[in-house]
Amino acid sequence: MSAILEAKNLGKVFEDKKRGEIHAVRDLSFQVNRGEIFGLLGTNGAGKTTTLRILATILQPSSGTATVAGYDVIQQPDRVRASIGYLTGDTNLYTRLTPRELLTYYARLFGMAKGDIATKIEELSERFELQEFLGTKIGKLSTGQRQRTSICRAIIQKPELMIFDEPTAGLDPISARHIVEFIRESRTAGRTVIFSTHYLREAEKLCDRIAIVHDGTLRAMGTLDELLAESGTSDLEDAFFHFIELDREAVAAVV
Repeated sequence: MSAILEAKNLGKVFEDKKRGEIHAVRDLSFQVNRGEIFGLLGTNGAGKTTTLRILATILQPSSGTATVAGYDVIQQPDRVRASIGYLTGDTNLYTRLTPRELLTYYARLFGMAKGDIATKIEELSERFELQEFLGTKIGKLSTGQRQRTSICRAIIQKPELMIFDEPTAGLDPISARHIVEFIRESRTAGRTVIFSTHYLREAEKLCDRIAIVHDGTLRAMGTLDELLAESGTSDLEDAFFHFIELDREAVAAVV
């Protein structure tokens, strides 16, 4: 199975006036294979978001390298961006536009043919149930409606790799279900998704492989069965706490 993403010894250091150097990511290496759902698990501050932002070319690494679809995130950022769809739980949208206008705008940015744009928007609108608010200003939409619009924006050009950073955080159950079902359908369609989540049940249900990160480092990686066997546990929650070596009660508030 070929890899669509390879990260080698990634590191990211931030400078803080009071605390000095903050090592958000430390010597992180992993690969994501084409057609798989790959999950990043970790507590707040573990380095998940920083890692995904490096892969999406939003941040540059302080050390190490990464390639997406064969393109280097430092040397070929435009090529990387054209190959991915990137979604976060707090994606900012143009509030003065309607979802239809926003999706049309992004479709044109990606060079889609005019004749295909309306068809694609209709297809996405039906799949994510945007019809009732497709013509409403985004500033008037609920959080769930905005997130459904955001996922349509992220995938309108049919990216080779979809990067989702905590896509269901703060959503109502119906909106979260739309995203979970889409990720599940992506595997069936042979698409590739890498996503971070705080919800261990999501990872159990969706991921082909899982990486557990803590304090910016990779603590474990493998299929669910491999992680359970290595940790000697019977469920992902116990395996997670085993690998990050923290007391369950100490981190219950942030997981």
